[in-house]
Amino acid sequence: MIRVHHLENSRSQRILWLLEELGLDYEVVHYQRDPKTMLAPAALKAIHPLGKSPVITDGDRVVAESGAIIEYLIDKYGEGRLKPAAGSAALDAYRYWLHFAEGSLMPYLVMKLVFTKVETGPMPFFIRPIARRISKEVGKRFLDTNLEQMMQFINDHLSRNRWFAGSELSGADIQMSFAMEALMSRPAQMQSCPQIKAYVQRMRDLPSYQRALEQGGALVLG
Repeated sequence: MIRVHHLENSRSQRILWLLEELGLDYEVVHYQRDPKTMLAPAALKAIHPLGKSPVITDGDRVVAESGAIIEYLIDKYGEGRLKPAAGSAALDAYRYWLHFAEGSLMPYLVMKLVFTKVETGPMPFFIRPIARRISKEVGKRFLDTNLEQMMQFINDHLSRNRWFAGSELSGADIQMSFAMEALMSRPAQMQSCPQIKAYVQRMRDLPSYQRALEQGGALVLG
C-alpha cells in the first residue's frame, strides 16, 4: 500500500493529485504544522531524516522530494500515462517544467513569502524600520522583477499550450500545480496573466484535483 505522509497546506498536495489521476489505492497519513512556527512536526523524521513533506512509503521503499516521487510513481504505475513519448518535443517540455517548478520558480515565491513576513511580523521596535526597509527594497529591486518576468514567461507558454507539456496533462502539470496555486495569491500581478488564470481554473475543474483536495484539505497560500 502506498502511504502519503501529508503535511497540511504543503507541496504533498501534488502527490495526492497524481495518485488520484492514476487511480491508485493509497492511504493518507496526516500531519499538522506547529501553530507557532508553521513547521512540520518532528514525527515526520521517523519517516525521513529531514522531516519534510512530501514523502511516500511504498512497501519498504521511502521516496522523498516532489519531483522524485512524481517520476517514481509515473514510471512504476503510470503504464504510459502522464509522460510524453520518448524522443518527442513534449518530453523535452515535460522535463523542463518538472525541474522549473522547484529549480526556478518556487525559490522566488518562498523568498517573497519570507520577506513579506519580515515586513508584517513582530520584531523589536528599534530594528523594525531598518528590517522593513530592507525587505521592501529586496522585493522591489529583486524578487518582484524576477517573479513578473517568470509569470509573463509562463503566461506566454500557456497561451500556446493547454497543459505544460502540450495538449495532454502530464506529470509536469502535477509538479507545477503548487506554484501555480501560489501565483494565484498575487491578484494584482495576475491581472496581466489571463492564461495562467485560465490554466488554474482548468486544473481546479478536474475531478481528480477536486478529490485530492478532499483528501488533503484546501490549500491556503500567500
